[in-house]
Amino acid sequence: MNTTTREPEKLAYSLAEAARVSSLGRSTLYRHIRAKRLELVRVGGRSLIPAAALHRLVRGEA
Repeated sequence: MNTTTREPEKLAYSLAEAARVSSLGRSTLYRHIRAKRLELVRVGGRSLIPAAALHRLVRGEA
């Protein structure tokens, strides 16, 4: 019986996490945010990139 538990998928990434998982630099992410090709949401004092928005950008759909 396999009892491996998986962590739930992230709904949003911090800028540092988004840079790491996408292999894009922070300045590249900021450039896409300024050009409105990547969504940035602020929650409290944090800036987050929705996972779906990052996936669209990486797939070239943004």
